[in-house]
Amino acid sequence: MIPNPTTNAEQILRERYYLRDPKGVICETAHQLFRRVAEHVASVEGADKAVWTDIFYKTMTRLEFLPNSPTLMNAGLLNGQLSACFVLPIDDRLEAIFTTLKNAALIHQSGGGTGYNFSKLRPKDDFIGSSGGRSSGPIAFMKVYDAATEHVKQGGKRRGANMGILNVNHPDIEAFVVSKSDGAQLQNFNISVGITDDFMKAVEKSDDWELVNPRTQKVVKAIKASHLWDTICQEAWKTGDPGLIFLDTINRNNPTPHQGLIESTNPCGEVPLLAYESCNLGSLNLMKMLKRENGKVSIDWSKLKNTVQIAIRFLDNVISVNHYLLPQTEEKSTGNRKVGLGVMGWAELLISLGIPYASEDAVRLGEHLMEYIKVWSYETSKALATQRGAFPSWKQSKHASHSPLRNATCNSIAPTGSISVIADTSYSIEPLFALAYKRVGILGDTTQTELNSVFVQQMRQMGYWDEHLKSEVLKTGSIQHLSSIPADLKKLFETSLEIPWKYHLLHQQAFQKHTDNAVSKTINLPKSATVNDVSDSYLTAWKYDLKGITVFRDGSRQRQVLQHCSLNGVEHC
Repeated sequence: MIPNPTTNAEQILRERYYLRDPKGVICETAHQLFRRVAEHVASVEGADKAVWTDIFYKTMTRLEFLPNSPTLMNAGLLNGQLSACFVLPIDDRLEAIFTTLKNAALIHQSGGGTGYNFSKLRPKDDFIGSSGGRSSGPIAFMKVYDAATEHVKQGGKRRGANMGILNVNHPDIEAFVVSKSDGAQLQNFNISVGITDDFMKAVEKSDDWELVNPRTQKVVKAIKASHLWDTICQEAWKTGDPGLIFLDTINRNNPTPHQGLIESTNPCGEVPLLAYESCNLGSLNLMKMLKRENGKVSIDWSKLKNTVQIAIRFLDNVISVNHYLLPQTEEKSTGNRKVGLGVMGWAELLISLGIPYASEDAVRLGEHLMEYIKVWSYETSKALATQRGAFPSWKQSKHASHSPLRNATCNSIAPTGSISVIADTSYSIEPLFALAYKRVGILGDTTQTELNSVFVQQMRQMGYWDEHLKSEVLKTGSIQHLSSIPADLKKLFETSLEIPWKYHLLHQQAFQKHTDNAVSKTINLPKSATVNDVSDSYLTAWKYDLKGITVFRDGSRQRQVLQHCSLNGVEHC
């Protein structure tokens, strides 16, 4: 039996994904959506098209794997743009700045998100030779991009998403760090500081740090690295921005270094990309990779392997059937054929196996699981290379000394925001945010509520579920305060704000070890967390060889997507 969408999934599908007729009336069901996508993605399979259409369709309708949102929205449409992630260059010329803005608007309109590094722009009040005037600086142009994003919806259904990066040695870095401090500016941007190893060493030694004008390559100012670091951490504690992007770590793992340095990522940081590259993402639903034998739940490794093979083939096909908005993007994307297969449902899988998220067992399993996924991702890419040819830039890539691959990258851990709701599972590799919570602001004025079904099922099986427990969970989203619940169950059902940041980072590290792109992970901190907690987590992330980090202290923004229910037993999740 193919599962029907949950109420929350159906709301999101109706709002964003289903096709509509010219009058705006929905003319598609979930099954028809998956059939549309499967047929289009399988259209490159030649004589085997019908076979692969059926395989792709069943894999999606069983919610074992889902591709990124633009593929679900646009596959099978005229000029359907299927990629989620783009990086565009920002060069220090007015014409180039606004050409990129035009391209970004087209990408947002098609359902994609964009990342930029503004570090090539001369600093505020720098000399402009052509006019004799003074420059506006990168932050001013970011505000222009932000205003444009406000009015161009992704796929006509939601506002576009941006990543804005400024390197840590740019003269305007201090102003950039506090650019979102008032909670009103740049609300369509995630912002991150482009961090180097030299800067982190300067922070550790309390050395001076030189800021360099990108136009002249001359030092214009020296500041205390520790002072800038303290400001970064203070702002992240206050607002959640800026995050950090570790550029040296990213470029040590750049699969195509002959094509240049990677300077930016997509909006959530899970895909470092060269200028004009795009990436196609998809995620395995780990809750569908379980089996029950003799009353014991375990991972079905054979099914996982088979689903990985299907998913990588699917994502590689997307590159071939995609409509590219820009010729530069088509050249880069088909030249490197980057894909990013990740996971969702990790927290619920751990719960189903009886393993607390905040445990060494969970971290070890995460590393082993992702290694298995990467191995079979690469084996599938090798097989596709044999059938269809290696990605065109393979001979100049870091992969050239090994067997040919179809794809320069295979894996990426995306946040899986909407597709996790469609799949009715937990986000990405995140712990449960809460056992009951509200999801605010993703569907206009509609607030969605969630009461975790895996939690309810286990409580019922163990005889703990009753109206009192339900009321308490709806009030608080937690069971940690309840004396009637055994300690081992409390440990198993610890939620994001109850788990030490150390374990958030250990999970990110475990998955990053076997992820060739990057891992999008939010380090959730309780409201009581200190600036020192932010500093320690940021420093640890660098030492763990992570490619980026974002923290979010509960309540630090007025517009918080996930919120504890606080329903007081009146409303229901």
